[in-house]
Amino acid sequence: MDWGTELWDQYDVIEKHTQSGLDLVEKYVKFVKERTEIEQNYAKQLRNLSKKYCPKRGSKEEQECRFSNHQSFLDILNEMNDYAGQRELIAENMMMNICIELTKYLQELKLERKTHLSDGKKAQQSLESTYKQLDNSKKRFEREWREAEKTAQYAEKTDQDINATKADVEKAKQQAHMRMHIAEECKNDYAAQLQKYNKEQNQFYFTDMPLIFNKLQDMDEKRVRKLAQTYILFADTERHVMPIIGKCLEGITRAGTNVNEKNDSLVLIEQHKSGFERPGDLEFEDYSQGINRASSDSSLGTPKGPLDLLGKNKSKPFWLFSKKSKPSSSSSSSSSPLTPFSTPPAPSPANGPPSPKFGRDPLSYCLKEINKTVKPRISSFRTLRRTPAASEDFGHLPPEQRRKRLQQKIDDLSKELQKELDQSEALGKMKDVYEKNPQMGDPACLAPQINQTTQNIERLRGELNKYESWLAGAGGRGETLRYSTYSTHSLNNNSGNNVYSPDGAHSDESTPDASQAIYAEFDDDFEEEEMSSPIGQCTALYNFPGSSEGTISMQEGEVLAVVEEDKGDGWTRVRRNNGDEGYIPTSYATINLNK
Repeated sequence: MDWGTELWDQYDVIEKHTQSGLDLVEKYVKFVKERTEIEQNYAKQLRNLSKKYCPKRGSKEEQECRFSNHQSFLDILNEMNDYAGQRELIAENMMMNICIELTKYLQELKLERKTHLSDGKKAQQSLESTYKQLDNSKKRFEREWREAEKTAQYAEKTDQDINATKADVEKAKQQAHMRMHIAEECKNDYAAQLQKYNKEQNQFYFTDMPLIFNKLQDMDEKRVRKLAQTYILFADTERHVMPIIGKCLEGITRAGTNVNEKNDSLVLIEQHKSGFERPGDLEFEDYSQGINRASSDSSLGTPKGPLDLLGKNKSKPFWLFSKKSKPSSSSSSSSSPLTPFSTPPAPSPANGPPSPKFGRDPLSYCLKEINKTVKPRISSFRTLRRTPAASEDFGHLPPEQRRKRLQQKIDDLSKELQKELDQSEALGKMKDVYEKNPQMGDPACLAPQINQTTQNIERLRGELNKYESWLAGAGGRGETLRYSTYSTHSLNNNSGNNVYSPDGAHSDESTPDASQAIYAEFDDDFEEEEMSSPIGQCTALYNFPGSSEGTISMQEGEVLAVVEEDKGDGWTRVRRNNGDEGYIPTSYATINLNK
């Protein structure tokens, strides 16, 4: 069943129906546009939310990321950022595949519908024109036939009139004959116009208009079919990213399962363990035995507790809360510093003559001295909140933390020293290449860089030895990497034919083909120098075209080296085995970083 047969007389209905279909397409496009705006705003709000709660670099919150619960929260923020990226992807795909495509298709439909309706109007106008011609010929035939009948009656009346002359009769007959001839011509013309109109009318109702209606039907059915496809695409667009969204949700779940309360407690211990021993018990001081003023002190010779010593005796601080003073070499062997682990000297009557005040009222004086020893304890605890001034050897830190900071500093210096040694080795090779091939460059231009590198190496070695000695004094092992003197030795050597082994040994081997071998060695070394070392590996979960600038394509299951981890923008920098580098979406791959 088609419109041309069943709806041959419903031109207005078909016109309205096709227009309503176009209106529906336009309405659906607007609906999808508003949906994409909602998705974009949602993604933007999610990104702002993640950014708001993400700790800033160098802040206290970033330092607390050593704990698994803090790190898991950061992982949740990263997953939410990736989730926001998928919402943006949904909006982008809907805009590209539905809105833009349907807008173009809608313009084509409007043009096609306009063409078909225009053809129908032209056919209808042609039929109406033919009908007007038919009507005119019919009216002319009717008019001429009446005139012919009148002239015929007049001729017959004249012929019967006895008073009429023969000429009048002949004239009336000729007039009647002429009118009859004109009427016959009009009759024939009317018959011809009628035949023409019937033919065109048959063509109009059985051929032209059914064809136009069927074309409009095909157009409308294609519109409905296209609209149905976009309805499905509306769901498929979101369903396509559901696996990645599921990965994000799995990442959030994994972040929750990665929280380890026991490990967090151990991290807190490792981070703040001081290494001090607990103070020993204080001995009972019997004031009833009599107390004498010490000859070396202006006050009574009452022994003070370790907390009181912290507040008053600056030369012998309590070791638990401040930097431990090293005993001077010039101090007497008979007197040692007072520590919490040593017992305070017992009062003795031989220490000096009795105090006059004590002799007058011994009980009140003892109570006053007891109050003096108790009150400073509270104030001395308040002084513990004050952070001591930082020193280069980290002496202001507790022993355990000091050893860790010294070891960390030694590791950092070792890395810097290794970089300087690598640069020194590269400059040495470049100098050798310039000496053997002057056309490539002047060896003298490398002298400032070589001298600067040599100075940096010596400075770093000096600092490394200094921190190693401090670590050894603090009770650490002080084991660090030792480096060969090859680079420094090769920089100071000006010979063009001598080669040095990595351990500093000298050999007289000469290269047979300098222009080829040296170029290859030069290029290979500097390619390795320029390319950063991978920090992990990743396996592609999905195909990625990599059509944008700076990205790299990948296939599902492909293994790539991770060069730079995600900085919070949802992209990870990777490298292939052939050296190609680029960025991929973090959520499109499983990433395993080196521990």
